[in-house]
Amino acid sequence: MLEIQSEDFEREVLQKERAVVDFYSTECPPCEALAPKFEELSRLYGDKIHFVKIFRQGNRELASRLGVSSSPTVLFFKNGKQTGEVLTGAIKKSDISRHLDSLLSADEQLVVHARIKPVQSSCDVLILGGGPAALTASIYLAQAKLKTVVVDTGLAGGQVSFTHKVSNYPGFPDPLAGYELAYRMTEQAKKAGVVMRLAVDVTSVDLNNKQVIIDDNETLVAKRIIIATGASPRPLNIPGEKELKGKGISYCATCDAKYYQNKEVVVIGGGNSAVEESDFISRFVASITMVHQFDALTANKEAQEKCFANEKIKILFLHEPRAFEKKEDKIITLVEHLPTGEKKQLVSDGVFVFAGMRPNLEMIKEKIAMDEWGYIKTDDDMHTSIAGVFAAGDVVSKKYRQITTAVADGTIAAMAISKELQ
Repeated sequence: MLEIQSEDFEREVLQKERAVVDFYSTECPPCEALAPKFEELSRLYGDKIHFVKIFRQGNRELASRLGVSSSPTVLFFKNGKQTGEVLTGAIKKSDISRHLDSLLSADEQLVVHARIKPVQSSCDVLILGGGPAALTASIYLAQAKLKTVVVDTGLAGGQVSFTHKVSNYPGFPDPLAGYELAYRMTEQAKKAGVVMRLAVDVTSVDLNNKQVIIDDNETLVAKRIIIATGASPRPLNIPGEKELKGKGISYCATCDAKYYQNKEVVVIGGGNSAVEESDFISRFVASITMVHQFDALTANKEAQEKCFANEKIKILFLHEPRAFEKKEDKIITLVEHLPTGEKKQLVSDGVFVFAGMRPNLEMIKEKIAMDEWGYIKTDDDMHTSIAGVFAAGDVVSKKYRQITTAVADGTIAAMAISKELQ
């Protein structure tokens, strides 16, 4: 693997039969997550494909010419021509491997794949998930001199990373950007000695034997496991939603509000997330129609007051969405007035859905005690029904789900484990 500058690009990339380029930045968590994977793949494929790294900020003109605007960005070249997808953000090893294979013949692929050997490592505690609960637990455990590994299919931070502003976290008098809080937690965990395995594919989870396989060939064996996989936005499961997800229907204001500058949008929901995110969305859009099933908002009073004072927000109480449809560049939301059954269409440029959350437990196959909504039941020490397995954060059955309650869960689980393993 070679690090180059702009003036080397033609010789080291365009004049090579096959090349892969990683544009990286410093102080970039996704770049840090990618680096060991890129290095590992260079050892596997390096005799057939030229691996190159370029510092993006130091080679801005080249990056701009290639359309590279974020870090990391991985590009693939064959005989001087760019090919395949542009990979950015939380890049998984499997996605890079797939593109590398496409540059090779079938016989060459067999040769490379034959080099892949199963790997096994052990630790004291393996934490599934990388949000506030996971990061807090990892800090406590690492400081207790327990070897701790955090495994996440994305990047560290969880939902906090996509939260516009965190305004009630102790120690920060002024609202703090969610990504900044997530970054600080992650850096603290790293400094404590936590091993981060981020943006990986979780192939299988064996809770009974405390084994997790990632990226198909690496087995992690632990003495204890903490499930801290968090929760994801709950879909409405109505006609048109699945088809229009990412094509006019969004579940993340921070990600997508900027695309609706001076446009009209619909927001589904009336709880804290819907109301607080609507305030953020209103900075971009011309108007918001909020659709809420109850006769009053269920968000906290401060959020409600801001919502009612916002001239861009109109609320349809006692209404529920029944279907979505796209006509030309507009989204049609069919809503029903619950008391009368009367239906009408709302025409907008986009829809944001904030209808609650659901636990991320798709990777858990064993029988584990859950409540009626599918959240994991725990005791006071965050033990689950499986010996040696704990749960913390939004994945846990409880009344309130906030960053502070997730942090508390992580603390309790870590202290209980530290006591058990002493």
